[in-house]
Amino acid sequence: MDQKSLKDLQSDDRLKLKVLYNKYRKEFLGFGKRYHLDDDTLADVYQESFLALRQRAVEGKLNKVNSSMKTYLFGIGKFKIYDTLKARKINTRYQNALHGMVEEIPEIETDAAPILSEKQLLLRTQLKALGEKCRQVLTMFYYRGLNIKEIAEQGGYANENVVKAQKSRCLKTLKQLCNV
Repeated sequence: MDQKSLKDLQSDDRLKLKVLYNKYRKEFLGFGKRYHLDDDTLADVYQESFLALRQRAVEGKLNKVNSSMKTYLFGIGKFKIYDTLKARKINTRYQNALHGMVEEIPEIETDAAPILSEKQLLLRTQLKALGEKCRQVLTMFYYRGLNIKEIAEQGGYANENVVKAQKSRCLKTLKQLCNV
């Protein structure tokens, strides 16, 4: 991390802190949209992440960090987003109608959106080529983070073994489509 940013983070100068706070805020909010969280939640996550970054700087824990401030801040933010999603999963029931399938997820048009690699583009294309049940199981497991038992309950499967078999077949088919 560059020494000027580190010194500014450690200082009590409100103007310097405000400049640092606003430096990556917009980009972080764009980054966070891929997790389908509302703007207020993302703003809260960013604020918590920035405060955690500042606290680490004040405690001297960033003196030997080799990454940039942005990378470190986004790393903190990503874990806070995961914590938020995990907490919501516990408190809310999965509803198919709310989540749609992969082809219905809107593209994010921000400067912060990453450019997909060839493998990622291939995976997205082949995932769309799978049947609806396969997309649903893989989306629920990998994208929504549901476990096998939750998928069985919410997807209307007879038992967990049926979900395991379905997921295994779908993953095998997807790998074949992608020639992995």
